Amino acid sequence: MNKPELLVTPVSIHDILPLIEAGADAFLVGEQKFGLRLAGEFPRDDIKKAVEIAHEHGKKVYVAMNALFHNDKLPELPGYLQFLTSIHVDGVTFGDPAVLLAAREAAPDMKLHWSTETTGTNWYTCNYWGRKGAKRAVLAKEINLDAILEIKENAEIEIEVQVHGMLNMFQSKRSLLGNYFRYQGKDMEIEKESNRNGLFLHDKERGTKYPLFEDENGTHIMSPNDMCVIDELQELIEVGIDSFKIDGVLHSFEYILEVTKLYRKAIDICCEDPDAYEDIKGELLERIQEIQPASRPLDTGFFFKETVY
Repeated sequence: MNKPELLVTPVSIHDILPLIEAGADAFLVGEQKFGLRLAGEFPRDDIKKAVEIAHEHGKKVYVAMNALFHNDKLPELPGYLQFLTSIHVDGVTFGDPAVLLAAREAAPDMKLHWSTETTGTNWYTCNYWGRKGAKRAVLAKEINLDAILEIKENAEIEIEVQVHGMLNMFQSKRSLLGNYFRYQGKDMEIEKESNRNGLFLHDKERGTKYPLFEDENGTHIMSPNDMCVIDELQELIEVGIDSFKIDGVLHSFEYILEVTKLYRKAIDICCEDPDAYEDIKGELLERIQEIQPASRPLDTGFFFKETVY
């Protein structure tokens, strides 16, 4: 039974080595100029350092270029892709075809991961992008387990699935929060990291808080719960899902580290002895529940249509 890659989103360059020691196989990093909803900001120097550290330990680094690009950003794509090629990045995630076209000319050997957040819902579409040059498809978050299994059984390219973390509910290219504060006569500086935590939409009727933040790509509203399927990995592993993603956006490094350790243990045990995984998976879930912020309940996302928003 092949082990899926354990893909983690670090908060900073200082997280790379500890997360490798915790069991991460690969990292998704980037800068908000090109990538959406990143756990941390990685300028070029940090991406280069991350690649050096990861490759020294036999791990991989992918870079997020999954923003929706307007005309003014297009001239920057070839140079950025050439830089990523020069430092031996292992792949780039993209949603906008502009990245694919730029890569054909500027970085023809770059491995491309198609990631649109919403339209990766069937295997025909995954294979369409595979025939255009993508080597991996990142599936939509709002499809159930049966659909995921069927897609993998018919896919011609690698398949990546999120197994833990927040889900994105809404994105606007507009700075909705910033505009609101300015309308009130207040200035709210949207910084790359430090001031984007702690803002919520509060549904008083349901007692629910929806985390939100702004970056260069606009306004993002996230799910009120974290998805967690550490006790539902067996079918995904048996069908051959290629990559399991832990999304650390708006979580602390300490939390991401512990979750990575637990998923590493779950994957290893399930691949080596599925019966032993059945025996221990409840305990692994309980351990995550122990470190889970009280304000963020766990559920299984859309795997079984449990999440409602």
